[in-house]
Amino acid sequence: MKKNIIKISLAALTAFVSLTSCDRNLDQTSSINEEQNQAMTRPESFRQAMDGAYTVLKGAGYYSGDTGSQLIMGDLTTDNLIRTASGRNTNFAASNFEFSSDNSQTTGLYSAAYLVISRANFVLSYINNGVLSGAQKTNIEAEARALRAAAHFDIVRAYSQIPTQSAGAKNSVGIYYAENYNPSNTTSSRNLTVEQVYDKIIADLLFAVDNITQNDADKGRLSKAAVYGLLSRVNLYKGDYTNTIKYGELALGLSPSITTLDNFTRIWKENEGLSRITDGVLFQVSNAAAEPNNTVGAAYNQSVPALRSEFVVDYDLYTAYAADDIRKTAYFTTSTYSGQKYNHVTKYAGNGGPANIVPIKYLRSAEVLLNVAEAYYRTGNGAQALVLLNKLRAERHSSFTPGTETGQPLLDAILKERRMELAFENDRWYTLKRLNLPVQRSGKGDLFDGTGAPAVAQTLEAGNFKWQWPIPITAIQANPKIEQNKGY
Repeated sequence: MKKNIIKISLAALTAFVSLTSCDRNLDQTSSINEEQNQAMTRPESFRQAMDGAYTVLKGAGYYSGDTGSQLIMGDLTTDNLIRTASGRNTNFAASNFEFSSDNSQTTGLYSAAYLVISRANFVLSYINNGVLSGAQKTNIEAEARALRAAAHFDIVRAYSQIPTQSAGAKNSVGIYYAENYNPSNTTSSRNLTVEQVYDKIIADLLFAVDNITQNDADKGRLSKAAVYGLLSRVNLYKGDYTNTIKYGELALGLSPSITTLDNFTRIWKENEGLSRITDGVLFQVSNAAAEPNNTVGAAYNQSVPALRSEFVVDYDLYTAYAADDIRKTAYFTTSTYSGQKYNHVTKYAGNGGPANIVPIKYLRSAEVLLNVAEAYYRTGNGAQALVLLNKLRAERHSSFTPGTETGQPLLDAILKERRMELAFENDRWYTLKRLNLPVQRSGKGDLFDGTGAPAVAQTLEAGNFKWQWPIPITAIQANPKIEQNKGY
């Protein structure tokens, strides 16, 4: 089939995306070039347009390149990563808590996520035009609403408070929830509270989970198990632990594997062959050498030809992984650059194919299990929380004796396991934020043994205004009704 496009005007997509008057094309394969109204008279165009919304997740602001990539932002702003003295200073401002409204390191996600939302809303704007019917229609609608919800969640947890973050967080300013395709919109405001935004996210996800029929075999598209997993994630952040358990257990019931010990390294080194392993993956952003791709691992390091890293794992985190922990070899490589030895993060480097071109794990069953374990603990069922925690630990260690923790040590163990399991998956910043904990770095240096240059900024106290990232100045210039976060 000839590679073409559906020509769809995305000029000034929303005031929040802050695009100027230009045409953007959906990155799709279509049998012909044609205007959007004509294109959307064919059933296959809905799938192509929906895939165009997924494509944005590979772009700038989400998982593209090195500056502001969400693949690294949730870790370099915390105690998980430390800048190397031999790097290029990429993302240094964000790692030093120098957030600003004109720096894409912390503003890029805002525009990128609203672009995902607008493309999903484009699909929804044609859903009742009579072209689709039955399960085909409800599945596309469910998929679009689920992706729309996921993108709104990414925005609200970054740019607003998290409900569990403070006593007044639920009633603090939220974000604009875009439910209609309106590229020329320049009048909408942050008119919802945080709680109201979460309610809309959950409503979209509940519709989706009741109607989606997407095949779970295609991890690059949302499925029922993935939507249940998203409901577990959102409810954990909301502080609704009963529903965290309910939807998390449903997700694990459909996709019970949390990645076996034998498969764990293979799910990260996915360019090693044609038969890719997706054991334990609920939803991923497709990325391969055979398609339009991004060298996503470049956010961490490049081969020039020796491995040169922008950021390396903090020494205290590195030594928290036991010698028999499969994650230690899957996530890290110790090697020398410019005469200095570092513990490089090579989780996304691939193995045997084009370097740094691997799919991004947006949601894994292991995260869902950790959500549920924490929720069980917080609802008084420590015994079941321990069962789940031991289940995960058994699949990460070649020699494992079940733990027996109770009380606060059990919660500490769950949170420690979360940090180690989800390291470099955009989780750490948001976990600290939702628990209202500070960033407290170790003070160790960037070299393999903890010596070398420590981070410039060591602490970001809980409650600091910087936990809410700044709204892009370009978005506010395009629409002055958008309220900037306090402190910027």
